[in-house]
Amino acid sequence: MFSLRPTAIALTFGAATLASAGVMAEDVHYNQVSVRAEVNQEVQRDLMTVTVYTESQNTDPAKLAAGITESLNKALGEARQVKEVTIRQGSRNSYPIYDDKGQKITGWRERAELRLESPDFAALSKLTGELLGSDMKMGGMDFSISDPARKASEDTLLKNAVTAFKARAQLVTDALGGSGYKLVNLNLNTSGYPQPYLRAPVMMMKAAARSDAAPTPDVEAGTSQVSVTADGVIEVAIP
Repeated sequence: MFSLRPTAIALTFGAATLASAGVMAEDVHYNQVSVRAEVNQEVQRDLMTVTVYTESQNTDPAKLAAGITESLNKALGEARQVKEVTIRQGSRNSYPIYDDKGQKITGWRERAELRLESPDFAALSKLTGELLGSDMKMGGMDFSISDPARKASEDTLLKNAVTAFKARAQLVTDALGGSGYKLVNLNLNTSGYPQPYLRAPVMMMKAAARSDAAPTPDVEAGTSQVSVTADGVIEVAIP
């Protein structure tokens, strides 16, 4: 689901020599150093989200609403047949249409959305193609990282970030001629996990095997680079 790749690890020195609080038995002086380590992964986007909508206009708002409801219910019925797809009803709104002078209402326009989500790209792509072949239109398509995949990659990155931080801390200690170090503080931050947002779809439509077959969107989810940064301060014991 995801792959780990080597990454450069950044290091920042923020030397601040501290005066000894008192003469210690071992006569050890401590120095604080800021250390930063970052690890990255390419994580597969494994969750597909599609928004389809129906939109129409009519001089009679009641007939307009009835028509939109009929189209929406038809799409819902088709979507419910696909168990791999999670269905959420999106926004539904209507607004008046005015004449050229903007004074008189000449009709009404209404739009209703369905939000479809699934880790099964093939099933959702097929359903999308079928819905686009009826009364629905494409509102947007996007890909994101599911919660299980996010947690798995994040757990791995956290461990790797701590390991990288410890290696850098020891490297700093050795470079300064220290006899050891102790951790003062450590902060771990994650970034790069995409939040789903719908955008205009960029897709190719496969040629239909039959003239009456609904085209299926050919999709490619891609990956997202995610990272965990370990920022901390160590105290190096210098004899």
